[in-house]
Amino acid sequence: MTKLYLIGAGPGDIDLVAPRATKAIENSSDLVAYGLYLKLLGCVCDGKVHHDLPLGQEIDRARLALDLAASGKTTALISSGDIGVYAMATLVFELLDRQLQGEEDHPEWLDVEIETVPGVSAMQAGSSRAGALLGHDFCTISLSDLLTPWQTIEKRIHSCGTGDFVVSFYNPKSKKRDWQINTARDILLQYRPANTPVLLGRQLTREDESITLTTLEKLHSDDVDMFTLVTVGNSESRHIINGNKEWIYTPRGYSKKL
Repeated sequence: MTKLYLIGAGPGDIDLVAPRATKAIENSSDLVAYGLYLKLLGCVCDGKVHHDLPLGQEIDRARLALDLAASGKTTALISSGDIGVYAMATLVFELLDRQLQGEEDHPEWLDVEIETVPGVSAMQAGSSRAGALLGHDFCTISLSDLLTPWQTIEKRIHSCGTGDFVVSFYNPKSKKRDWQINTARDILLQYRPANTPVLLGRQLTREDESITLTTLEKLHSDDVDMFTLVTVGNSESRHIINGNKEWIYTPRGYSKKL
């Protein structure tokens, strides 16, 4: 049976690539990914056939990976972070679902063995850089309205505020849209204090990483770009300072036992 690995390569630091992901790449003959991800993985990708498709061609990338695997080539489809979180895995399974529903004409896809290999997501990397921001209940919301209507996104932000979840905003800004993160800020300010801790993590774990700890009232699109993860604490999240060291964490309720 032919095989397709769906691999999460982590946020960028080679030391955060899971051993199982490395082994899966070594077992593969063909690698399908956005070229930057292969570059970040380094020498583990040497000797493999690279299929580099640019951003915006996600559907083509998923189809190509399935076609290669169906043709008998052990294939790895690679995303940064966790491939199951705002990444390529869901698109592969959507194509398989369409095939099962008779909406595709690729019965050979159904003979491919799929193995999903998880990776460290940006929200986990950011939380670890700041301290323990995801220490209690949290959610993620993508602010990109390319695939999801803004009305739906806005409803989810309100639900996050009502539930007092820590929230990681993915895709907070792009060249064509810069207002969503400010709107999300204004919505959350209806539910939690202005001094709620916020993490801005840009290019997390990569060479040009930058970490900024700020507050909800100071959060602004001018300080964010498409490479930035924004995580907003809940009403109990704490920003603590010890000399030149500072951390953000979200308590779980151990104060009752302490």
